[in-house]
Amino acid sequence: QVQLVESGGGVVQPGGSLRLSCAASGFTLADYAIGWFRQAPGKEREEVSCISSVGEGGTAYADSVKGRFTVSRDNAKNTVYLQMNSLQPEDTAVYFCAAECDLGDYDPGPLLYFGTWGQGSQVTVSS
Repeated sequence: QVQLVESGGGVVQPGGSLRLSCAASGFTLADYAIGWFRQAPGKEREEVSCISSVGEGGTAYADSVKGRFTVSRDNAKNTVYLQMNSLQPEDTAVYFCAAECDLGDYDPGPLLYFGTWGQGSQVTVSS
């Protein structure tokens, strides 16, 4: 079964950190540019980061998270991570990973699983 599964969300105080994981099954994440998106209630979906396929070797971030969030991948685990530091209440949202991204203008990868999305993971930043 082809799927992406996010995990690692939760409740954290302002200034805290969380690491989200995006684990793939049924296809190889290393072949794709993987985006992290978030959507807060009443707001439009925002792309926060993108990691290119292994072949291109790049990362890109939205200005709103630059310097605080870091995206990485572990090819052996077929997983992409989003390390989020210095979290603020405005970072509260449901976070999704997807086999697509616009940031960085990277090659998306093979068409076969392009556009696969995970189910989302809630991140709440509150004191």
